[in-house]
Order: sequence, then C-alpha cells, then structure tokens
Amino acid sequence: MRRVSTSPPPRSVLRRRPVVAWAFYDWANSAFATTVMAGFFPVFFKQYWNAGVVATESTFRLGVTSGLASLLVAIMAPMLGAIADRSSSRVRMLMMVTVLGCASTAGLALVGEGHWLAAAALYLVASLGFWGGIVFNDSLLLHVAEPEEYDLVSGFGYAMGYLGGGLLFALNVLMTLKPQWFGLADASAAVRASFVMVGVWWFVFALPCAFLVRERKSAPSVPPAEAIRLGLRELGQTIRELRRYRPIVWFLAAYWLYIDGVNTVIKMAVDYGLSLGFAASNLVAALLLTQFVAFPAALAFGWLGRRIGARKGIFIALSVYVGATVYAYFLEGVRDFFVLAVIVGLVQGGIQSLSRSYFGRLVPEGKSSEFFGFYNMMGKFAAVLGPLLTGIVARVTGDPRLSILSIVVLFIAGGALLGVAARVERRA
Repeated sequence: MRRVSTSPPPRSVLRRRPVVAWAFYDWANSAFATTVMAGFFPVFFKQYWNAGVVATESTFRLGVTSGLASLLVAIMAPMLGAIADRSSSRVRMLMMVTVLGCASTAGLALVGEGHWLAAAALYLVASLGFWGGIVFNDSLLLHVAEPEEYDLVSGFGYAMGYLGGGLLFALNVLMTLKPQWFGLADASAAVRASFVMVGVWWFVFALPCAFLVRERKSAPSVPPAEAIRLGLRELGQTIRELRRYRPIVWFLAAYWLYIDGVNTVIKMAVDYGLSLGFAASNLVAALLLTQFVAFPAALAFGWLGRRIGARKGIFIALSVYVGATVYAYFLEGVRDFFVLAVIVGLVQGGIQSLSRSYFGRLVPEGKSSEFFGFYNMMGKFAAVLGPLLTGIVARVTGDPRLSILSIVVLFIAGGALLGVAARVERRA
C-alpha cells in the first residue's frame, strides 16, 4: 500500500509567521556579513583607519583583528549556547547580542581617520554580536520547524539572507560609486553612512523574530546566575562526554574540513581574481552576482534536501565545489570568473543550509543551543587551514592557480568523513 505523507506542503510551511520571522533574522544580519565583513571593513581599515601606515603593518593589524574576533567567538559560542539552553532565553539573548552588534557596527561611522585601534575594538564587539546571533538563531530552527521541515526552513533562511544582504550591499556599493546621488561628500562618507545603515537594517529586521518566535520549553527556566553556573558545568560535561555522540563527532570533523574549503573560496576568490589581472570592479560585480544566484539556489537545495535527504544534498554540493575549483584553475578571462561566481552561488547557500539542518537532526533533545554552539565554533575555526594551505602552495610553487586547486583536498577529505559519519549514524 502506498504511504501517504503527513508532511505539510512547502508553501504552507513557509507561510507560517514564526518561520518567516525566524528567516528574517538571516535577512537582517547578512548585511553585516556582506557590507561590513566581506566588503568595506577590510578596505577601509587599510586605507582610512591605517592611513600613512606601511602596507605590511596594516595587513598585520587587520590579521590580528580578524583572528582575535574569530578566536573569541569560537570560545564563547558553546558557552553562550549552554547558558541559553538552561535559561530558556534564546530569543532574549538573541536580541541582546543583536543590539550589541548593531550599536558597534553603527559606531564604526564615528571612528576618525588613523584611529585603527578604536575601529578594531568596535569590530571585535560587532563580530561577537554577529556570530552570537547566529548561535541563538540557528538553535531556534528546532523551535519553529518540525524535523521533516528542517531542510526546507533552513534553506529558506539562507535564501533570505543572501537576498537581504545582497540588496543592501548593492545599494551601499552604488553609494560609494555615486555619493553625490545620495547627498554625500565622497566615497569615504558613503562608507561611514553604510555602517550606520547596516546597524539600523540589522536591528529593524531582527524585530519580527523577537516578537513572533516562541521557544518550546524543554526544561524549567532558572535565574540568570544559576543558568550561568549550570550552563558552564553542563558545557564541561558535554566536552567530556562528546565521544558518546559519535555521529555528531564525525559530522563535525567532516564539516570542519569542507566548510573550511567553502570559506576559503569566499575569502580568496577576489584575491585570486586580482592575481590573474582582473579589474576590481568586475570582481565586486561577481560578488554581487553570487549573492543573488545563491538566493533561489538555497531555496532549491531546501527542496532537494526534503526530497532526497540533507546528506545526499551535501554530497552533491561538494561534487560541484570540486568541479568549480578545478574550473578555477583554467580561468582565462573575466567572463570565466563570472561563470565561476554563478557556479559557486548555486551551491554556497545550499551546503550551508543543509549542513545546519542535518546537524539539527543529530542534536539531542534539550541541547539545541549548546550543540549549535559547538557547530558554530567549528565554523569559526574553519577559516584557518584553507588559507594556510593556499598560501604555502602559492609560496612554494609561485603559481596562484595551483594554490586555488589545493582546496580540492578539503572538499574530498570532508566528503570522506561525511561518509564515515553516515555509516556511524546508521549503526547507532
């Protein structure tokens, strides 16, 4: 007899107010990832806040700032998650770190020329707000959707993020190119105005999540001080007992490798294009193209995960990444770079969304924030191996094409460990 599906149709799932409100947080905070983190902060940090400083020194300062931000977030992510699980305060803590991130981002507009230390401090705080928000918002996926809906809803969130972040980034880029259209004195004023816009955008579009998302009570709520004590104790126990959750351990190992490859592609693509002699304006346009391609692609991968399973969808994305990396080796002109941007856009959001939903199925009941803290911690540490690998290969061989090709190792190794995780899960 044919089995009748009891799952609601995708359209009805994506119309539920808590789901839409939750997805709008991705729309909200992606503005920081695009306009600030990937776009304006690195350039403005070197050219404005480090004006007159030799290039090597400004690069060192930027590296220390970015590295320290990643380290602090990686350390704090599981701690924040454990505390939230004990206090049943995910939404409240989400808004607390959001306000912190928004205010710090907007505050960058007030930092004067040459004051790199103040800019670095504000960026550190804003990064904590950004990544802390991701920890709590990711954990809320389990509170707005049923297990059979995770792939679809997670993909919807990433799609909204790419669309929202891409729209504001496009406007901010236009402001720097044509500042007079917006009543701004110059490109520098446009960048400072963009920092304020990101802070406001992030806060305003986070409000639906604050008002419409409700947590499912999994444990009695305790006072904040007690929550901190119990949360930290539970965190220590989780670290010691993590080996009990073998499918999670193997998946996190796989995720660490292949998402490092994904992050390396994101971080190194523009640098690679510049090394091949492509114009910076074309590279920015390609970055925008990736954002808008990733919007429908993330939705499509959510549907695909629902049809064939998240793990198979991840394997498909990894295969495309391997092909894209090989294609990058043979790039000849800027048209090829745009083709590469489209290929990456097709799978970038998909592999991120399906990884999130797949991990959500592995998480023990009542530990969503704590375990998503570990998940995000691995994601923060997954921005070290790939850049180091490409740098070493480039220095040894003197060939940027071989350096970008080396990333294939991360995708293949990550896929192999994902296969191990699947076998362990079946046995468990």
